Amino acid sequence: MNINDEIFYGLLLALAGFLFSMVLTPFYTHFAYKYKFWKKQKKTTVDGQALPVMTKLHAHKFKHVFPTMAGLIGVISVTAVTWSFNLDRGQTWLPLVGFLGGALVGVIDDVINIFGSGRGAAGLRGPVKFFLISVVGLVLGWFFAVKLGWTTIMIPFVADFEIGIIPTVLIFAFAVVATSNAVNITDGLDGLSGGLAMLAYAAFGVIALFQNNMLLFGFCMTVVGWLLSYIWFNVPPARFMMGDTGSFALGAGLGVVAMMTNSFLLLPIICLPAVVETASSLIQLISKKIFHKKVFISAPLHHHLEAIGWGEAKIVMRFWIIAGVCAIVGVFIAATGGAI
Repeated sequence: MNINDEIFYGLLLALAGFLFSMVLTPFYTHFAYKYKFWKKQKKTTVDGQALPVMTKLHAHKFKHVFPTMAGLIGVISVTAVTWSFNLDRGQTWLPLVGFLGGALVGVIDDVINIFGSGRGAAGLRGPVKFFLISVVGLVLGWFFAVKLGWTTIMIPFVADFEIGIIPTVLIFAFAVVATSNAVNITDGLDGLSGGLAMLAYAAFGVIALFQNNMLLFGFCMTVVGWLLSYIWFNVPPARFMMGDTGSFALGAGLGVVAMMTNSFLLLPIICLPAVVETASSLIQLISKKIFHKKVFISAPLHHHLEAIGWGEAKIVMRFWIIAGVCAIVGVFIAATGGAI
């Protein structure tokens, strides 16, 4: 199969993911309103402190019912399309299971947030989510290293290095955990996480395409198709949120795809906006713990920008532009640095 056929195949899968998601959205919306999948506004940080700035900034969104857990649409769509047309043990089984594993952790968190009460209504505690997604990463990392036999890491412009099974498993797990949390942190403004994830999947899809990993490219395009549908309904004012179901699925799947394209070190480049968002939250948390003062008015960075007067659409669009540039740079490094 030549590259034109591969591109056509991937675009068909993207179209299938898009159309299937568009068809599923009315059904999700019906059940979300019928069973009250209402998103509860987050009012405290991971360490239990109040969030007065973010609560005030987003108070208008929670004046009316606001469904969450719309990531279920993507989970069903991507799974159905991949299982029906693009399932392969060597290329798509692992990213699909990573996608589903992340989604499972997110579903548990979202269900607790939607139907829980009292202090437990915020969802799973941070350490519990970290443990669960770490288990997903370690199990998939073991399969990646032992069953698929991947035990090397590519350093751009240098070479591939053999690192052995245990380091490979640990790096794989780190990629899954880090990207899951990073995507989850960016899911705070209408359209933000969906656009950033779509550009990242597109970049890794291009890398997979030029590596001749046609089916992996197809998987990435299927996710891109779903995200196009999601963004259609999630741009301001959003109809719903993807919730942790979608953000953890996207993050875990993206970490797996990065490892399967031997592009782990390109993750922080291609996903730079998400890395900066995560770093801003970490800096804020450390500063408050150690110095008892805030670096940002509100963290992560997109909330700080809101607080200083940037409009939501302005923040989202500029983050998308930066993410697009980062995606291009990442693909360029892959092409010239030895990954392709």
